[in-house]
Amino acid sequence: MDIETLSARLDALESRAAIDRLISAYSNAFDRIDARLLKDIWHLDASLDLPGFGTATGRDGILAMAENSWRQMPHMHHWMANPLIEIAGDSATGTVAADCLFHDIDKGPVQVSGLYHDRFERRAGKWAFVSRRFELHFLTPLNDWQPIAGVESSTTLPPEPRQG
Repeated sequence: MDIETLSARLDALESRAAIDRLISAYSNAFDRIDARLLKDIWHLDASLDLPGFGTATGRDGILAMAENSWRQMPHMHHWMANPLIEIAGDSATGTVAADCLFHDIDKGPVQVSGLYHDRFERRAGKWAFVSRRFELHFLTPLNDWQPIAGVESSTTLPPEPRQG
């Protein structure tokens, strides 16, 4: 194997690891109410489209939308699965299945499932989201659902967002 082939294979592996981290960081940022982590995964001109929950353009708009979501849904738990990522040089696209359990202060406990459609770019050596769009498959109120153990409950106040 020549050095060029080895270099291309290493770049593909490092790119995939960076993109996998972005997908995980998105979930962790929303679930832990971590504005600093959320800010770090978007390019300045990125967009986030969550039909039924909001749409934002630009990193600052995405952070503002997240802060509104955290006030409305102080408890979120995302699970991302089955990422299908296609990398072409400094650009990539992907789809990721998602389930999210959250407590909406108006609707109560709700489960949301769907598919994220993502675009990523590597700029100045850093991979970040260019766009993320959610395709809602279902939103299911969990009537009479009440946690009976754990560090979170529907009555605990959410922590303040961590600023970056």
